[in-house]
Amino acid sequence: MTIAAILSTKGDDVATLPAGTSVRDAITLLHEHRIGAVPVLAGNEIVGIFSERDLVGCLRAHGAAALDLTVDQAMSSPAVTVDRSTPILAALAIMTQQRIRHLPVVESGEIRGIVSIGDLVKHRIERIEAEAEALRTYIQSA
Repeated sequence: MTIAAILSTKGDDVATLPAGTSVRDAITLLHEHRIGAVPVLAGNEIVGIFSERDLVGCLRAHGAAALDLTVDQAMSSPAVTVDRSTPILAALAIMTQQRIRHLPVVESGEIRGIVSIGDLVKHRIERIEAEAEALRTYIQSA
């Protein structure tokens, strides 16, 4: 299974921010959309990702003045990305190795979606439960 399977059920709608947006406005967007990270774009190109972790680090370093910085001053860059054909287990491995929780999906240089660790784990659990049920059904019918 690939990232395309996740996006087929989750959808490809992605909240983004242009570089130069204030951290204060980014916090509002994260809260309103109930998300933990947002890709930062320069034109159509993803230049980084601003996450809750970036916010905490920025607050630690700058105090309340962090709210007036721009997301491109606080974001993680470059953003680690995948494409729709990336296998789900490979995406999970990337997230584990890089210690990140969000992967923007990029194709032809443009963002096509985003997946979180929660999306991937949910998908894996559903697959495991379906396989277990199929095995139970098979054993009971034998």
